[in-house]
Amino acid sequence: MMMKAQILSFLLATAISTLAFAQQDKSQRASPPDSTVATTADGVTITIHYSKPSLKGRQLGVDVAPLGKVWRTGANEATTFEVNRDVLVEGQRLPAGKYSLYSIPDEQRMTIIFNKIWDQWGTRYDESQDALRITAVPTAGQPHAEQFTIKADKTGTVTLLWGDVGVSFTVKAAK
Repeated sequence: MMMKAQILSFLLATAISTLAFAQQDKSQRASPPDSTVATTADGVTITIHYSKPSLKGRQLGVDVAPLGKVWRTGANEATTFEVNRDVLVEGQRLPAGKYSLYSIPDEQRMTIIFNKIWDQWGTRYDESQDALRITAVPTAGQPHAEQFTIKADKTGTVTLLWGDVGVSFTVKAAK
């Protein structure tokens, strides 16, 4: 009986330490995790967690983030977008909370999708769970970003950068 308990304890400790190491070592991934946090002048805290894929010679819109198809807007787990209060995103209401962030790139515009299911792997998109969709216009000619990057600033501007393309949208406190 004592031997069974010791074996069970050993197996449990091994499983826990393996799980902890796997969760801890995300920085070693090909697309490492990153985040951005900004508090706007009107009191909105924007928190975004995402993973940063690299181009590695691939072409945007063709090899990665294909035009006309839903893209996870990052890599690995779903990118999360969280606001601490009700906001207007490009003038459209989004309740306070945490969302996954998806997008549909196009040559003329990008659809940015805020989805209610945020705690998942990034490729498990369910359109029926969309909380909001907005449209933003990409701008070419940005300084080259080999790794996908998301920035947020005090004005409430959130910018997605990759390759020589940037896409921005604004977040403001709802009145």
